[in-house]
Amino acid sequence: MSTLGTIYQSIEILGKEKGIDPKVILDAVKDAMLVAARKQFHTEEDLVAELDERTGAIQIYGRRQVVEQVTDPLKEIALEDARAIDPSVEIGGEIRQPKPTEALGRISAQTAKQVILQKVREAERENLYSEYSGRVGELVTCVIKRVEGQDLVADLGKSEARLPKKEQSKLESFSVGDRIRCVIKSVEKAGKNAGVIISRAAPELVMRLFEQEVPEIYDNTVSIKGCAREAGERTKIAVSSRDRDVDSVGACVGMKGMRVQSIIRELRGEKIDIIEYNEDPVAFATHALSPAKIAKVTILDPIEKHMEVIVDDTQLSLAIGKKGQNVRLAAKLLGWRIDIKSEEEKRREVESQMAALVAPGAPVSVLADHGLTDDITVKLLEGGAATVEKLGAMTPEQLLEIPGIEPEMVEQIQQAVVSYYAQFESEAEQPESAATATLAEPPTEGPADSLVEPPAETPAVEPETSGAQTEETQVQSVTMETEKS
Repeated sequence: MSTLGTIYQSIEILGKEKGIDPKVILDAVKDAMLVAARKQFHTEEDLVAELDERTGAIQIYGRRQVVEQVTDPLKEIALEDARAIDPSVEIGGEIRQPKPTEALGRISAQTAKQVILQKVREAERENLYSEYSGRVGELVTCVIKRVEGQDLVADLGKSEARLPKKEQSKLESFSVGDRIRCVIKSVEKAGKNAGVIISRAAPELVMRLFEQEVPEIYDNTVSIKGCAREAGERTKIAVSSRDRDVDSVGACVGMKGMRVQSIIRELRGEKIDIIEYNEDPVAFATHALSPAKIAKVTILDPIEKHMEVIVDDTQLSLAIGKKGQNVRLAAKLLGWRIDIKSEEEKRREVESQMAALVAPGAPVSVLADHGLTDDITVKLLEGGAATVEKLGAMTPEQLLEIPGIEPEMVEQIQQAVVSYYAQFESEAEQPESAATATLAEPPTEGPADSLVEPPAETPAVEPETSGAQTEETQVQSVTMETEKS
């Protein structure tokens, strides 16, 4: 068949264009023709496809096994019938009978085409995966080829890569034909996003850019210990020097900041904090939370990697950063959970803890002497009502919120609390009544008259005569004597 005769040449051309081994495409064509033949002939025979290298045509054969006794006529043939076709065949051999490929119609050809395209795509993905799977994290330069929704498709040369929206920095926007530098984020073998995924938002991009810009990193004098990034906002990168004479931070910054400024321009103005790495997590945390000044760092749990950082009240907002960005990046860089508190907040916390330690209160277990059952006591303790004072301050509604406490138990709890406080009231009343009885009881010794003493006699007080009245009396006496004489 003339059309089939040119298939092999077409396979070679397609293999060169797609970078696929022609043998892989040839196997795909054979599989496609077998599928089309089974669909055309409606048979369950064991079919095989062979390429005639002399003519370049692909022939389909029906294959049957030579046996003494036939159990499956579609796949087996008796020895006598087989020797009628091939006299030299023996038991265990096989007989091949050609099938007419001219009978394959348009529908069969369409089926074969779909199978071939599917096999070719699978071969392309396999080649793509084997080529780029070992290059994840590598910096590549590509050109924006087209825009698909919010994603960008870039040309890597022999293949294409996808730049999803989530892997783009919000400070950047690209158009078709722009040349960009990205890192290979991942290589997907199957699925909706099969192929190479590149990124402009990954921390690896900043690390690769520093490796290009800083010779000390390239020759391993300075090493990058970690990088935390929020694309378009801020990046924190930790560096360490293997040579004590080389300043790791200064090498990355460069003279007058030339090296780091080049990277900032590439990232469209994204802020970069270069931090000196330290094996001590306390010192490293102090550096990582810059530009805030840290007052104290306490490791709460070294196994779970949990630390508490105390800062001055004026430094709290700076340490936390905009929407928590500074502490979030520091936590990513350290790999620790960080709790930041101001000195005032920590002081209040310590005071409340001290107050809780010395807080007075009778344990709720004492209510067992006042009719409270052990079962209710356990439920109250589990619910946080550990003292009688706290229990007495709770309303019936709050008591019912405690798991396991029923309405009938509430009344029993209240009676027990009332009984507990009643004992103190009765103890206070007993001394008071005794004192009152002592005062009211008259003494039994001595005559009754001795209890009442006569009031002391009050001396008579003569009224005072004023000086004016005395002088007037004297004048009247003189006047009377003068008249008599």
